[in-house]
Amino acid sequence: MAVEIRQLGPECLEAYATISMAFRVESVLRVEEVEGGLGGLRLVEESVSEPYVKDYDAFEDERPTRWRRFDLTEWGFFMAFDGEEPVGGAVVAVRSSEVHMLEGREDLAVLKDIRVAPERRGQGIGTALWDRAIAFARDKGCTTFKVETQNVNVAACRFYAARGCRLGCIDRHGYAGVPEASHETMLLWYKDL
Repeated sequence: MAVEIRQLGPECLEAYATISMAFRVESVLRVEEVEGGLGGLRLVEESVSEPYVKDYDAFEDERPTRWRRFDLTEWGFFMAFDGEEPVGGAVVAVRSSEVHMLEGREDLAVLKDIRVAPERRGQGIGTALWDRAIAFARDKGCTTFKVETQNVNVAACRFYAARGCRLGCIDRHGYAGVPEASHETMLLWYKDL
């Protein structure tokens, strides 16, 4: 059966949250300073000694059902369905003053989340969701699309780079206040629309 992408509203968040976004970390992008940092930073992929599973939904405040604390009026909610089974989703935040990543800008859209069920990855569902998210941001008049990920999500970094995103920020201390993620590096990706 073909996968169908549907635009829904915030009422979909319970169903959306049933789609696992967990992934296996087998390598990371280590930040390497060039000339003590004066020559810039370089990301070097290296294997981890003990692979592990990372699940962003394990963080209470990051679960999709917790997004109701934001003004969702302008947001875009997309879900991929195989029949009636949810197999993927993407959420785009726009014009929400309480979302720090939007920087108070009217022309900036943020990919708040994108996920594909583990058994359905590699089948083009993520690309279809990405395309809908980008089209939504353009329709909202946004000129820039922003995505946050971490150095432990190498597959996501490759996905964003392959879709024309440019790495705009490497923040080695971005998660210093989050004990479970303090060893990770925040990576911010940007795409001109």
